[in-house]
Amino acid sequence: MANTVSAKKMTRKIAKRTAINRSRRSRVRTFIRKVEEAIASGDRNAATEALRAAEPELMRAAQKGIFHKNMASRKVSRLAHRVQAIGA
Repeated sequence: MANTVSAKKMTRKIAKRTAINRSRRSRVRTFIRKVEEAIASGDRNAATEALRAAEPELMRAAQKGIFHKNMASRKVSRLAHRVQAIGA
């Protein structure tokens, strides 16, 4: 347990930041799941719209440090390829 005033403050700050990060991570996962569901249904228009909504969320999370930027780019790229493959 934190004893000093500054250590107690740091635990409060960390708890607040953890909650924000958890919320952002959950939000990104929801957007990715919507893209996955649209791909599974075979609806290219819905998948494209879902991907357009998911990409900025992923990149914003990477910018905020929740995900690594390369991981976010990789996910967007792979989802985009899967969406393109629907109509082919």
